[in-house]
Amino acid sequence: MRDDFWRVVRVPIANSHQILGDSNTKQFQIQLDDGMGRSAYLCKKLDCLQLAQKKNRLGRSLRTPIPPEIFDILKARL
Repeated sequence: MRDDFWRVVRVPIANSHQILGDSNTKQFQIQLDDGMGRSAYLCKKLDCLQLAQKKNRLGRSLRTPIPPEIFDILKARL
């Protein structure tokens, strides 16, 4: 069942509090397939991918901006 979906994971960047000097601000990076953190699943179809990008569904689910490169990588996997 999970093989039918891509996993997109939001992972905190280590020491981002110290880098920014702000205790309320955290920075995240986006990983595919593995990692510990908030995650979202996306079906492996072009129309699902296009809708997720157009309507910012991954960004809202993961509560962080999604770099366009992530969508490019997923599109290449089709």
